[in-house]
Amino acid sequence: MRVGVFLFHESRYPSADAQVIDEAVREAKLAEDEGMDAVFLAEHHFDGNCAYVDPPTFAAALAMATSRIKIGFAVLQTSLYHPIRMAEQISLIDNLAKGRLIVGLGRGSMVNLHEYSGYEIDPDSAQERFEEIEQILLQCWTSEQLRHAGKYWNFDVPMMLRPRPYTKPHPQLLRSVASEGSIAAQARQGRPVLMAAATAAGAARNVEAYRKAAQEAGVSADRIDHAIAESWVSRTVVLAPTDEEAHAVGMPYFRQMQTYRAAQSSAFEAMVAKANAQPAPPVLCGSPESMVEDFRSLARTGIGGVSIRFRTGPMPAEFSSRALQLFMREIAPEIRESAPLPAAS
Repeated sequence: MRVGVFLFHESRYPSADAQVIDEAVREAKLAEDEGMDAVFLAEHHFDGNCAYVDPPTFAAALAMATSRIKIGFAVLQTSLYHPIRMAEQISLIDNLAKGRLIVGLGRGSMVNLHEYSGYEIDPDSAQERFEEIEQILLQCWTSEQLRHAGKYWNFDVPMMLRPRPYTKPHPQLLRSVASEGSIAAQARQGRPVLMAAATAAGAARNVEAYRKAAQEAGVSADRIDHAIAESWVSRTVVLAPTDEEAHAVGMPYFRQMQTYRAAQSSAFEAMVAKANAQPAPPVLCGSPESMVEDFRSLARTGIGGVSIRFRTGPMPAEFSSRALQLFMREIAPEIRESAPLPAAS
């Protein structure tokens, strides 16, 4: 199983923005130095929950700061973009990164509606915009002229998009899925996905739902295995050398993150309340010894990769950097050995 880091660095005060952005770059470099396969970027605006705010711009910086590690979006809030500009940005970054992009697309957050307000987008139109934009992206990258007639965009440019993508025919596209319905919709097409799961058991349920929907749609077994092997699941962990330190020192940073986000969004506040009402904690917390079996179980699902958020809330960079190194040295070798080989496409 491939492993990656999910950079979702919070900055609560404008005075801290520059430092947190620098720390995010350093964590990406550390991930490459430690042998990780990918670094994934989030997108949130206005509230400091994601310090670097604009993932295409930040991805371009990481493309220049690294040389091997893949750079993924998890995800671009697609509905907030103009499709031609988005196609240009991704194509440019693909050239800068020499084909190291993983383009995760989502309609945008239904939790932070202030992001739609700021970009003057009706959130009720988000899904339709998302579907139309993806169609336009593929057309821009593969056609010699820019022509489209749709509900939200209409253009006729007798020229091709430049630069052309470095990856032929275009960078890998993955859709974010958050419900059984969205999992099934992508499974019926045999498309790889990006998903989130707090536990290995949750990821296993998602993978099984994917397999069932794909099989019912007549997708071949080999194609299903390949799609799952190209999919990623994101996790959040609080990892320290001992269980005591993880719970006593690390877990409060996670709780502070939840409190901070809940104060800005009633929808997120409801999500936090629901998570906190469950008997199990909403995040994996402990030492490498405590969580390695959960990751072994995750690898056995056949999912191709896991991206891990080590830093939450106001956690110091030293704490999350040490966690990344602990994971790569004590957990990653276990899950890389136990993951099943992907089937051929």
